[in-house]
Amino acid sequence: MSATPVLDIQDLRFQRKARDWQLALDALRLAPGESVFLHGPSGSGKSTLLNLVGGTLAPQQGRLMVCGADFSALSGAARDRLRADRLGIIFQQFNLMPFLGMVDNVLLPCRFSRRRAQAATSRFGSPVKAAQALLDRLGLREQTFHAAPVAELSVGQQQRVAVARALIGAPDLVLADEPTSALDADTREDFLRLLFAECKSASSALLFVSHDLSLASRFSSQASLSGLKAPA
Repeated sequence: MSATPVLDIQDLRFQRKARDWQLALDALRLAPGESVFLHGPSGSGKSTLLNLVGGTLAPQQGRLMVCGADFSALSGAARDRLRADRLGIIFQQFNLMPFLGMVDNVLLPCRFSRRRAQAATSRFGSPVKAAQALLDRLGLREQTFHAAPVAELSVGQQQRVAVARALIGAPDLVLADEPTSALDADTREDFLRLLFAECKSASSALLFVSHDLSLASRFSSQASLSGLKAPA
């Protein structure tokens, strides 16, 4: 019997108030350990879709199953709990806490989720050791970096901290929102190599959203997203 999909979308529609635009995605399934490249033109709703999958927006029509849970039937608080326990998110602007050091930023998911903290402890001995191991594997081995506020780090270093934060505690699904848009070619290659390696190590599925079609061949599969004129 095949494993339950991490993400199962059917006939998903979402329209923001006072707009004649509607997000439209007919079907998308993401299996454990799979990587999907989702693309679409600017304004097609890529970030809106990530907000729906992440539980910060509620679906208006269609089927949205995340880690076996029907997001159409869950309360906002229940979606928040599932997001904390099962999802790792890499934001386009990183959304790090600038006054905290690298380790403390990476540990944030474990502060909000006992499940993530237990998973990190089971694999590494403690959440702190898990954070340090992830940072080391992502090329941030210098101990002086670990204590410095992340605001003092380079953009590339901050991005690797954001990846470590998303991956700690082995989330079932990693969501990445245009994470390479501000990177040069060499830094982008390093980032993608590290992201795929860490997702594989954690057995995390990856939904990677971007408008850059040159990246699509690196993924298990790809899907497109288009905005539709909303019905009158």
